[in-house]
Amino acid sequence: MRDAAINLRALPAQRDLIDHAASLLGKNRSDFMLEAACDRARAVVLDQVFFNLDDDEFRRFSAMLDAPPSLNPGLARLMAVKAPWSNDAE
Repeated sequence: MRDAAINLRALPAQRDLIDHAASLLGKNRSDFMLEAACDRARAVVLDQVFFNLDDDEFRRFSAMLDAPPSLNPGLARLMAVKAPWSNDAE
């Protein structure tokens, strides 16, 4: 059961376009808009997680991942700091 409201304002021409597209798919405005918004939201989220590389880019990326890490004095200092929540007995 849907119980979260999402409200927005649109121009009449936008509403008419959405209604027309929804009717072509046999859907009501709300179902059409919710499906379209969720499709776009998934695409945005996936774009932040997955990326495509051609063969050359993938080889270079893999080489960077496989290479030993470079010295990073700042990271070494940070990792040497004892966490305030850690137990001194450990």
